[in-house]
Amino acid sequence: MSRKKNKRKLIAEINVVPYVDVTLVLLIVFMVSAPLLMQGVDVDLPQAPSAPLEENANEPLIISIKEDGSLYLNLGASPNESIRPELLQQRIAKVIKQRSTTPVLIWGDKNIPYGKVVGVMTLIQSTGARSVGLVTEMP
Repeated sequence: MSRKKNKRKLIAEINVVPYVDVTLVLLIVFMVSAPLLMQGVDVDLPQAPSAPLEENANEPLIISIKEDGSLYLNLGASPNESIRPELLQQRIAKVIKQRSTTPVLIWGDKNIPYGKVVGVMTLIQSTGARSVGLVTEMP
């Protein structure tokens, strides 16, 4: 009995269908979770017609000012604890020193005095921040 050698070539291809499925699932997860990444303390924002900010690669720093004038920063281990203005200035300065194009957004309650918002904006600008914006809600 002679043995015939089967001369079939091996197929060295990777089946990419499972990888495409996983990629699409991850895409959906990221699309759903992206709007939830903007965190800040819950404040009653004023309504104003405004254009949305342009896309930026850096995540913005969000400073929230509650009606009682307390300040909050979405940075660090405790973003829901109020922060003193001096400490706020130090933390923003550190971030701006590392990434100078980081935008800073202010979420100010509509019932706080205008002077308080201007004071916080001045504090932020003294750190060297290039972009300071006010967040509003669409009417």
